Amino acid sequence: MEGRSPSNGVYCPKANVVIELDGGQHYSETGKAKDRTRDDVLTEMGIKVLRFSDKDAFENIGGVMEGIWSCL
Repeated sequence: MEGRSPSNGVYCPKANVVIELDGGQHYSETGKAKDRTRDDVLTEMGIKVLRFSDKDAFENIGGVMEGIWSCL
């Protein structure tokens, strides 16, 4: 499915990158473990994973965009 990946993030097929915005549930031990597992699977598939906090997306969108552009 274009624009979606095996993760819950947005997948850019041309850059082979997944962009994830993480909310609070991602910072629990369970959330961190799930993210590591998902990231490992995507990395094994040759997909780069970019993670940003949802707080950064709201408060520092310029920095988030810089991080994304630097990987493209």
